Amino acid sequence: MIRIWRAVIVTAVWATSHPMQAQAPVTILDIQAENRVAYFHDIWDYSKIDSNPGIATPLRPLKPFQSDTDIYDVVAVNGKPAKGTWVNRCTEVGLDPNAVHGAPLPRSIADVTRACMMHEYLEILQPDGTPIGTIMLSGMNGGNPPPGSPLAIVRDNLTVAGGTGAFLGARGQAGNADPFGNFRVTSISEDPANRRLNGGPPGRFIIYLIPMSRPEIVSTPHGPAVYHATDLKLVREAKPAMAGETLVLLASGLGPTRPGVDPGQPFTADPLQVVNSPVEVLVNGTPGEVLSASGYPGAVDRYQVTFRLPGNVSPGMASLQVTSAWITGSSVKIVVQQKEEEKESER
Repeated sequence: MIRIWRAVIVTAVWATSHPMQAQAPVTILDIQAENRVAYFHDIWDYSKIDSNPGIATPLRPLKPFQSDTDIYDVVAVNGKPAKGTWVNRCTEVGLDPNAVHGAPLPRSIADVTRACMMHEYLEILQPDGTPIGTIMLSGMNGGNPPPGSPLAIVRDNLTVAGGTGAFLGARGQAGNADPFGNFRVTSISEDPANRRLNGGPPGRFIIYLIPMSRPEIVSTPHGPAVYHATDLKLVREAKPAMAGETLVLLASGLGPTRPGVDPGQPFTADPLQVVNSPVEVLVNGTPGEVLSASGYPGAVDRYQVTFRLPGNVSPGMASLQVTSAWITGSSVKIVVQQKEEEKESER
C-alpha cells in the first residue's frame, strides 16, 4: 500500500477549504434482487406461523387492510455484485377511482390508483459482507411513478426517507422497474428460514438518490490534488501523468471507514482506516484500478486513494471522477502524456 507522507501534501489536506466543485452528477441506484417472497398475514393461530417448511398457499381472497411482510436478497447494484437484505412491510389499501362493492378484487374508492402503503428497509453490503449502508423508503406501490422519476421506473411512488452509513441523510425517490412488481405470494405459515430453498422471482428496483454529501477530489492552489506515486509530486502540465502510471489522489466525502472513528474525529494511522464502500476512480468514464482507499491519518473527511491509470488512456487532458457507494463526484482534469515507448516508436 502506498502512503502519502504528511510533509508532501500538508497544504492539500489542511489548507484547502473546499473540494473542486462542478455540476454534481445524478446518482441512480439500479438494484437487482432475487428470491422475492411476500408473506401475507393470513392466520391468527401463532402456533402455525412458520410451521410449514415447504411452499405454502395464502388464504384467499386478499382483503383491503390486510398486511404482509416481504423479504428479498440484494445481488447487484448498478451491475456490480453486492449482497444485502430488503425488508418491506405492506398494508393493502387498493386505492381505485373505479372501486365498487362486490368486485372480484376488493378495492377502496379514491382519486388515485395505488395498492399498498409501504415501509421499506434496504441494507446493502459488499460481496464480502462488509456493510455499506442502509436506505429507508416510504410511500405507496402500484400506479404510475411520480413526475421527474427516472424513465426506468414504471410503477410505484416512494420517497427516500433517509439512510445510514454511506447513505446517511440521503433523500430522493424510488420505484419498480418491473411493471408487475413480481414476487411470490405465500402465507406466514411458511417458514422464512427456507425462503432461498423455496425460491422466488428476481426483480429490479430504481432509486434516484440525493446524497447529503458526495465524493469530490480536493483542490490545491495549483490544481487537483493528484500526485505521482513514485515521488509524490503534483500532476500538472510541467509534470504530466503517463498512461498506466500509479497515482494517488486526495478526496472528501468517501463515507465511513473501518474499523472506524467517531463522527467528526480525525482518522487514525494505526489502525489505518479503510473505506467501507466500493470506491472507483473513473478516467474519461472508464474505471482505473483502485489499489487502496483509506482515511488520511490525522485529518477529518480527507481520504487518500491510490489507483492506476488505464494503459490505453489517450494523451492530453483526462477527466477524473471518484465514486463511493455508487455515488459519483464532479470531474476534474489532469494532463496525461504518451508512454516513453510510444514516443520512441513515433520518432
